[in-house]
Amino acid sequence: MLRQWKLTKDRIVFFAIGFSAVLLYEFLARPLYRPYIYRNGINDYHLADTIGNTLGTVATIFVFLGVFGNTRTQNLFLIKTITLSVVVYELAHPLLGKPIDPWDVVATLVTGVLCLVLYRLTHPAKETEQGS
Repeated sequence: MLRQWKLTKDRIVFFAIGFSAVLLYEFLARPLYRPYIYRNGINDYHLADTIGNTLGTVATIFVFLGVFGNTRTQNLFLIKTITLSVVVYELAHPLLGKPIDPWDVVATLVTGVLCLVLYRLTHPAKETEQGS
């Protein structure tokens, strides 16, 4: 598997998106955005509460695509599987002694769907794939 792995333009873009999501969370969202929203009592429709899951899901999906994705079919499968895996992780929180946060589950699902739509828009099926 590693002998077949090649650094392609798509992989570079996937890594850039994934690592940008991590940097955005670590250097802007967590230290600046979230405290500002909480301090000023702004209703941002739970974005400050769920920004970790939102950007974390983006990062996880695109880094995994960069490492493991090879074909469009495989990438679509990975996006769906990773999204559902993060949801299962959220639902397993009681096993870790934490409560389930339904807003995090919703944020993960919405983000996964948005990543799926973005991927499909930027990587349309070829005519030979559309029939199958």
